[in-house]
Amino acid sequence: MKKLVLALTFLMFISAQPAHADLGYDVEYQDGETELMGYWADSQCNDSSTPPVIVVVPQWKGISYHERQVAHKLARICYNVFVADMYGKGIRPETNEQAKEQSSKYKNDPALGRQRVKSAINFAKQKGRTTKAAVMGYCFGGTMALETARSGADIAAAISFHGGLSSKAPSFEEGSIKTPILVHHGDKDPLVPAKEVKAFFKEMDKTDADWTFSRYADAVHGFTQKSSGNDPSTGVAYNRKADERSWLSTLSFLELVFGRDIERRPIKY
Repeated sequence: MKKLVLALTFLMFISAQPAHADLGYDVEYQDGETELMGYWADSQCNDSSTPPVIVVVPQWKGISYHERQVAHKLARICYNVFVADMYGKGIRPETNEQAKEQSSKYKNDPALGRQRVKSAINFAKQKGRTTKAAVMGYCFGGTMALETARSGADIAAAISFHGGLSSKAPSFEEGSIKTPILVHHGDKDPLVPAKEVKAFFKEMDKTDADWTFSRYADAVHGFTQKSSGNDPSTGVAYNRKADERSWLSTLSFLELVFGRDIERRPIKY
């Protein structure tokens, strides 16, 4: 009887573990002398070809459950995925004030932010043994994805989910942005006003960039983040339709830039 109880307890423990918990793992890397701790998820496909790598830049509080789940979903459709650490090993803001303090360092110093993402891209390419990489990010991470595109980085795509569109170092030189850009924007996002959207359009046109801009009705800031809650009046809230549609659009976009045939799936947690 005692053995049966132990066996049942063990089974209950196994069933209680997060789905796909074994798909990813923490990895250490560096940007110069700065020690960083990112998160890696291996492609779950048996394919003779080397898969491209997707670098995911987190929202302003750093690597969270959301980014890990994004990594797992992309790994299941044949990508290697690396979630970047923007702040440094052990620096994990817990409050909005702390997150604002950390993220502002990189938004106010585009060269620093671009270099930090570049280090993640270089590490991911080396670890994945590939030259093919794309960058995507959420909120602050979306801003950093666009900064990476502005830097002229050698990547296949830059994708922003409800990120800020302005930059302390905008690019207006024709041909300076060499990668296709996809922006997912909440049409009622109070943190990215119409003036900022208009300025972004002008910047993209000046550079003759290859860009796509999708606006989602009734969506505010943070529309892919379930942790944002469900009250749009706060300016930050989850929106299921915008989340699912932006995800499917992203999968199609990645398929086009990498020339791959992947399975399109609605986002599920």
